[in-house]
Amino acid sequence: MDPFIEKIQSINTIDDAINELKKNTELTPKLKSIIDFCIKAHENQFRKSGEPYVVHPILVATIISHFSQDEAVIATSLLHDVVEDTKYDLNFVKNNWGEDISHMVDGLTKIVEIREHEFSSSISDSRTMSSAMTFRKMLIASIDDVRVLLVKLCDRLHNMLTLDALNEQKQKRIAEETLVVYVPIAHRLGISTLKNHLEDLAFYYIYPEEYKKIDTFIKEHEHAIQLTFNSFITNTKIVLEKNGYDSSKVKILSRIKHHYSIYLKMQRKGVTIDEVLDLLAIRVLVPEEIDCYKVLGHLHLAYKPLISRFKDYVSTPKENGYRTIHTTVFYNSKIYEIQIRTFEMHKIAEYGIAAHWKYKSGAKNGPNLNWLKSLEFSNENIEEFYADTKDDLYSEEIVVYSPHGDTFNLPRGSTAYDFAYAVHTDVGKNAFECYINKIKKPLLTELKSSDIVSIKTTDHVIPRCSWIDMVKTNRAKKQIKIICSQRQKELDEFTGINIIDTIFNRYTQQITNTYPFVSIHKVATNLDFLRNIKKQIETKLIKEHGLVTRFKILASKLKTYKFDNILIYSNFSINSVLFDHCCHPKFGDDIVAFKSGNKAIIHHKMCDKAYKKIKSKHSMLFCKWTKDTLYPYKMVVSLANTKGELAKLLMYMSKYEGYILSVDYGREKHSYRQYCDIEFEINNSNVEEVRKIVEQKAKVIEFTSKKDAYNK
Repeated sequence: MDPFIEKIQSINTIDDAINELKKNTELTPKLKSIIDFCIKAHENQFRKSGEPYVVHPILVATIISHFSQDEAVIATSLLHDVVEDTKYDLNFVKNNWGEDISHMVDGLTKIVEIREHEFSSSISDSRTMSSAMTFRKMLIASIDDVRVLLVKLCDRLHNMLTLDALNEQKQKRIAEETLVVYVPIAHRLGISTLKNHLEDLAFYYIYPEEYKKIDTFIKEHEHAIQLTFNSFITNTKIVLEKNGYDSSKVKILSRIKHHYSIYLKMQRKGVTIDEVLDLLAIRVLVPEEIDCYKVLGHLHLAYKPLISRFKDYVSTPKENGYRTIHTTVFYNSKIYEIQIRTFEMHKIAEYGIAAHWKYKSGAKNGPNLNWLKSLEFSNENIEEFYADTKDDLYSEEIVVYSPHGDTFNLPRGSTAYDFAYAVHTDVGKNAFECYINKIKKPLLTELKSSDIVSIKTTDHVIPRCSWIDMVKTNRAKKQIKIICSQRQKELDEFTGINIIDTIFNRYTQQITNTYPFVSIHKVATNLDFLRNIKKQIETKLIKEHGLVTRFKILASKLKTYKFDNILIYSNFSINSVLFDHCCHPKFGDDIVAFKSGNKAIIHHKMCDKAYKKIKSKHSMLFCKWTKDTLYPYKMVVSLANTKGELAKLLMYMSKYEGYILSVDYGREKHSYRQYCDIEFEINNSNVEEVRKIVEQKAKVIEFTSKKDAYNK
């Protein structure tokens, strides 16, 4: 826990509370008068823990001052319980300290005053009802002044810090409400410091055993982790200094992922704590935006990056204003997350909306608060309102609209093509272009919350098989897979027919019309099946016609023609292979070959131009990649820190004829986990198949094809 928050938790007297507030902000005459008033107003009032009640608002003001030096906000936090818990009313506050403060105090009081019976409920779960109602009240009360939310969040943080005074049932209930109501609002306001503290405190009370396991692990390995950090930070400083960065103008911070975030990552990924990749992280703070990218380049050259874990929130900020470059690197047998941001971005990341009050200069990319003003509060069903609204607070989901105003919840990172399938399967299948906010965009454009998306369709299905890894939703992935499976079957059927017809077209046109065969689609991919079909046709022709000399020619064998990595099988003379310019198949991709005189023209199997030629019965040849093609891969695996684990893995891979190119495996005496970076080649182009082979013997952390590392 942050030392400042620990200090707040330990204070239980009025004098200590006032002294701590003095350390964090200047006590103006107005604030001094309010403190004196609060002590008098809350006289003889005590908390469950036995301490004077006024200690609570003073400490809430102290927490507020850590985020904002706005006098009105600090004053409001001191007065936030006065109207509710004492004899003084709102007019008294207004007459003594002004409209601005009384307006915020009124908003905080309304959060308490709105009662459950004023709203209809369609469900029987009272706990869900209570959380949903609290959620709604907070948003309604703060719609004219978002500072009300900041005060309420800090109020809840201090309540969570003093939760030990309550019984176990109340502790858990308040902790659950904190997690489902207060945390998403803190997240949306971009105040990560508040969010993280609230999450960890709630986690401590809701899942005490899981919290203890994580806490124990971190404490047991604290020394080793710190030594690891020291080494990595020192090396990083050297890298930056060598590249011209003044150490006085660049700051490097270290952090261990907070407890609840570790727990969520373990649950989502199904990993143990020592396999959480971004458990260890450093933050590099730089002066200017362009320095973020320069530093990124230097660090990627110095360390080995895990490409699939790179995220650029500088050029594309999150909706809560968060801007940082995230990258993950492999260094000295450990995996580290590096966050690169400017000093201004750091303020916004830590303080969110409060940074606009704490730092007079503000920030040009602060949180977008239009979501708060645009919320629809007319719905009387609180649970529906809660369900409709909370998704827009979490970064994991976005809400987009059709031109008719229909709303669609999609996972963050979804594309316009995902949206098309969310509207209807047929819309996705037939989509050919889209408009986002009335501007024409590619179908793979990533959507943002509140986008209005229009999809234009054609009258036929358009397979987009290479997009399966570029869409986000399971529905889109499933439908792409179905469409492409159907297209593959259709292509194999026509390709098989075209290859057979080409073999015999010197003597007769479309011989497959005369001799149709079952499973002729196998001809496209199975050379033995092709030879068998060819032999059957020749036998029938000889039997029917009996022209020996003619069918000696017909019986000529298929010849093998090798051109680099491609094999062509034909009874015609083929002297060259060309790749058409319309598609660019890589090693291992499905390909087809068209006969053009003595040339074989190669296309990707799913190429639109190839599809038209196949359907038009163009002459085709059997083709495939050579068997001796090796495909390079790079992987990071997690190995138990015991003798011989690496040797066992390499011996196992040798059984599959894997050729090891390089191994980077650091060993540390006190390390609690070992990672190994291996580059190898193998005669298999299917990334998933190769990965599964490795997963039989090791925990795979990162796995990429080096042929296509940046195009996943």
